[in-house]
Amino acid sequence: MAKIILSKDGKVVLEMTLRKERVTIGRRPHNDIVINDPAVSAEHAVIVALELDSFLEDLNSTNGTKVNGQPVKKHFLQNEDVIELAQYRITYLEGSHVRDGNLTDRATKPEDASSGASQVARIRMLTGASAGREIILNKPITTIGKPAWQIVAIMLQPQGYSIAHVEGENCLMINDVLIGVKSYQLAHGDVIDLPGARMQFLLD
Repeated sequence: MAKIILSKDGKVVLEMTLRKERVTIGRRPHNDIVINDPAVSAEHAVIVALELDSFLEDLNSTNGTKVNGQPVKKHFLQNEDVIELAQYRITYLEGSHVRDGNLTDRATKPEDASSGASQVARIRMLTGASAGREIILNKPITTIGKPAWQIVAIMLQPQGYSIAHVEGENCLMINDVLIGVKSYQLAHGDVIDLPGARMQFLLD
């Protein structure tokens, strides 16, 4: 199981195992990780922990979020990634890379996975006003859906594309079969059902 280490000026402030699906970060006390710093927004960012993977999303914060020195909006987290919020640092450690406090080698980066993909994937909308529209899956993570209804994440990995439930009371359905909250390895032609939308995963 993955964990994060919050630090400031090189001193550890908090260590947390990612046991929840969503870990919110911000200045307000209702967040899972509270950072009392005026440079940190009330709801600054969230880490979404899926079955085997995690990703970071900036929640339109005022001062932004960086990972390894680069500004990000969404980022597929890899072992030893450093999330930067104001003067604070959050180090992400994958569960398989935590060994008695020592770190193993870094995992494959998203760009490595992208360069290794020999096929281009896309989502084709099958119903509604957007029927026929296609979304090219050319990012490490693509989120689809509506807040308060259902949001899913499609992730590009070395072994292919997988999809997982991220937010909402509805569970993921693939090919009219209830998948639940576990990640699912997508195959060409798979039909994905979200509230009010039906779409198909295609590989060229």
